[in-house]
Amino acid sequence: MSSVAATYKFASSHEWVKDNGDGTVTLGISDHAQSLLGDVVFVELPEVGDEITASEGYSLVESVKAASDVYAPVTGEVVEVNEELEDSPELVNESPFEDGWIAKVKLADATELTKLMDETSYLASLDSE
Repeated sequence: MSSVAATYKFASSHEWVKDNGDGTVTLGISDHAQSLLGDVVFVELPEVGDEITASEGYSLVESVKAASDVYAPVTGEVVEVNEELEDSPELVNESPFEDGWIAKVKLADATELTKLMDETSYLASLDSE
């Protein structure tokens, strides 16, 4: 796991959230999730303007092994998507915390962030899987 993840929050379903400090967050899947999936070949992006709801699917990541739903760790409105993933889905594998982000979302309720795990808790949850 990258030390970059120290500033991130995690859902038990292996998505990460980075608070951008302006009422928006950036979303992606964890390094653990991308390694389980293997080589990512396609990412279905949400649309700008989509309303997403915590714990509900908002994206899909396909690898050579499987397709996996990506669940929203927070509720809000999609304000930007990572269009680079359309031509370079492998960024999810190569740089899950930087270049492989999926969407930026305007938070509906910032208190949802307090329900997510920090890196230490997330790593401990992986050990217990």
